[in-house]
This record gives sequence, C-alpha cells and structure tokens, in this order.
Amino acid sequence: MTDLVVPGYRRDPGGTHPPLASPGYGSTVLRAPHQAPVPLPHTLTEITGPVLGEGRVLPTDSDLTRQHDGEPLGERIIVHGRVLDSDGRAVPDTLVELWQANSAGRYAHARDQHPAPLDPNFTGVGRCLTDSTGRYRFVTIKPGAYPWRNHENAWRATHLHFSLFGRAFVQRLVTQMYFPGDPLFFQDPIYNAVPEAARGRMISSFDLSETEPEWALAYRFDIVLRGREQTPVETS
Repeated sequence: MTDLVVPGYRRDPGGTHPPLASPGYGSTVLRAPHQAPVPLPHTLTEITGPVLGEGRVLPTDSDLTRQHDGEPLGERIIVHGRVLDSDGRAVPDTLVELWQANSAGRYAHARDQHPAPLDPNFTGVGRCLTDSTGRYRFVTIKPGAYPWRNHENAWRATHLHFSLFGRAFVQRLVTQMYFPGDPLFFQDPIYNAVPEAARGRMISSFDLSETEPEWALAYRFDIVLRGREQTPVETS
C-alpha cells in the first residue's frame, strides 16, 4: 500500500505581505506574536474540504444594492475581476466574500460608533462563487472614508474587504481593495505596512468597458493567490 501524498503550496518568497508587527498600525503592537509562527504541514483535511456547496450562494448575494426594500444611498459601482493562481490560471468555484462601510463611511456593526448615518437599505456584505474562468462580479456602493483613531487625525483610505476560501475552510485569505488616486494613501498604516513594491496590487483600476451607461461605474480587481504577483493578504 502506497502512502498518500498530500500536495503542498509554494510559500511567499518575501516582499509581498505585511509583517505581523507593524508599529505604524497601532493595534499590531499588542496583538502580533513575539515569536516566529510555526508552519503546520497540510493534511488531507486542509486539501480536500469541506467546501461550500454551490446551492448555498444565491445570485442575489452579489448585488449589495438589492438586499433591502429600498435603494441604498451613494454612488453605485461594479467591482469585478478574476481569481488566479501563481501560473495565471483561473481558480473556479472559489467563494469570494466582500464587506464594507456605507457611503458615509460607517459599518452596519454595533462596535462602529462613528457619528455618520447608517443606511437602512445597505448592510454592506455580499458573496459569490467564481465561474469556470475564475471571474467574480459585485454590484455595490462606493464606501466613504472614516476615522479610526490609529494616530492623530487618522482616516482610512476608501477600501473594500475581500475574503477568499479555497478547497477547505482553513484555506482562507483576506485582503483589501483600494481605489485609484486616493488622497489618504500616505497616512493609511495598513496600506503602508505592505512592502512598497506590492502595494499597487491592492489598488483596483477604473474599467470603462464594464461600466453600465447612466447607471454605474466599474472597477477591476484581479486577485492572485500565490507567486511573484501575489495579492498582499493578512498573515495573522
């Protein structure tokens, strides 16, 4: 009887992900580990499942503007792209989740006490599965900037949060998407914690070809899981 060979994954060669402890990002001072993480080998569970069944994700889950009885306030946008592996091949059937602040820069969460209005028609969460070519697409509202008390007069650059699940729930990557030309890049410690050469991989590009005339502008954000062009992700 031959032993089961479990495939592994190429590790980040360095220069892509932010360090666990980034002094400019205040909360990492207390929560970052003080010793190097210990890598755990993949087992059959990490490689094969369980996975989220296709029937559990509805087509309406990816349109954040149609989840309530009324229209949310703010600028409608389309966010789309592809999920790719280190060799540029499409990654199909991947669960992509999105969450964000509303157009006033406030999350629909009890801990968010920013004195900006909540939108009763916008919850700020959505999900979809990539298709056979690795494509995903969301319709949502462009979020607003918000203060976050990391340093004096601190504001987060406008962003969307993305989560991707692989072939099992323990294979989860989390990243953020920024918008081009944001004036707050210079003082956003999360953005600046990423090595400078990789920061551009978190910035979407305006995509006129995918805009819907007189209805919504579009932005493209491709997510690369591994390799030299890997999208920076949280490593904690």
